[in-house]
Amino acid sequence: MTGPGAGTVLVLNCGSSSVKYRLLDPADGSVLAHGLVERIGQPQGHAMHEHLDGRDETGGEVAEWDARFADHDAALAAAFAAFDRYGPDLGAAGLAAVGHRVVHGGERFTRPTVLDDDVVAAVEALAVLAPLHVPANVEGIRLARRHLPDVPHVAVFDTAFHATMPPYAATYAVPAEWRTRHGVRRYGFHGSSHAYVSREAARFLGRPVETTNSIVLHLGNGCSACAVSGGRSVDTSMGLTPLAGLVMGTRSGDVDPALSAHLARVADLDVADVETALNGASGLLALAGVSDVREVTRLAAAGDPDARLALDVYCYRVRCTIGAYHAALGELHVVAFTGGVGEHSAVVREQSLSGLTPMGIRLDPDRNADPGKGAQLISSDDSPVAVLVIPTDEEREIAAQTLSALRT
Repeated sequence: MTGPGAGTVLVLNCGSSSVKYRLLDPADGSVLAHGLVERIGQPQGHAMHEHLDGRDETGGEVAEWDARFADHDAALAAAFAAFDRYGPDLGAAGLAAVGHRVVHGGERFTRPTVLDDDVVAAVEALAVLAPLHVPANVEGIRLARRHLPDVPHVAVFDTAFHATMPPYAATYAVPAEWRTRHGVRRYGFHGSSHAYVSREAARFLGRPVETTNSIVLHLGNGCSACAVSGGRSVDTSMGLTPLAGLVMGTRSGDVDPALSAHLARVADLDVADVETALNGASGLLALAGVSDVREVTRLAAAGDPDARLALDVYCYRVRCTIGAYHAALGELHVVAFTGGVGEHSAVVREQSLSGLTPMGIRLDPDRNADPGKGAQLISSDDSPVAVLVIPTDEEREIAAQTLSALRT
């Protein structure tokens, strides 16, 4: 193992039914290996491991196999066995730390934190704020610490980047007891992505991060927007949970807070029923019958009215959020699209920015239609506000934050 602040980092992202991992060098972003174990607990799972020798992620040979992974312990054991069999050897890879993605840090964890038994217990207590995510995150932490006991482990929290939001942006106008006793406030998510992309946007423009105001649009199956001023989050669209804000693949985004009470009266649905539907049966899926933006776009182009409405609703929410965050920032230098949809859907980018020319946002149609690979400018040369497409790299950000926690 190398000393603190240098070496490779194994980034682990343990979800309820999958384990994703990447071994990389945060200094230059080179990836040594990555993999996935999915469908944990199901009759037949699937695993993939690729040893890259630091090359681009499309350059290595892929090992794939099907097996039953009864639980996260079996899944992580398979991941570590893949390193042993297919490489690279973790013992010889200069492994400095393991970085764990944790969805919710509450109000306590506002920076990457080195894990010990007390910290793990404190993170586990936050499951009340993210019951769908934190238990799996904690399970992954415990098992990984057992598999790699001689390497420091660090938790990097999705919510931490947004801890800099001013009170007026983070506070809900709800009873004081809810706020003080139950932690009800806006937390925000996708923090690693927003931190990375806002910093890369400033670098691309040759501007100091400290003097750059940006709006980052992380659009994927989950969607969130973030207003970033001087490298600090000042507002974000997700809230107490990842359900709030923009329309997503299967999540509704913002709805009337009285919806649960209304449906309890008229449809005899309890709170759990409504929560399940808003998270898993809403969004594009509810409007168009499919949750993939690519399919929604195809159906809309073919004249499907439901798909057309779904695309209109989706992009309208993005456009309104851009306007609101421009007002919050005062001066805006860049709008950056990222995430699977943000990076690859020219239709969504064009429609989301439609009508924003008076705000200084002017898209170049040819650049938008074919932005190329990597970070690219898609606004016109005379646009006062730059519009960029920037591929996110949450794993690299988590790895960098992991090493920074060891240094401090």
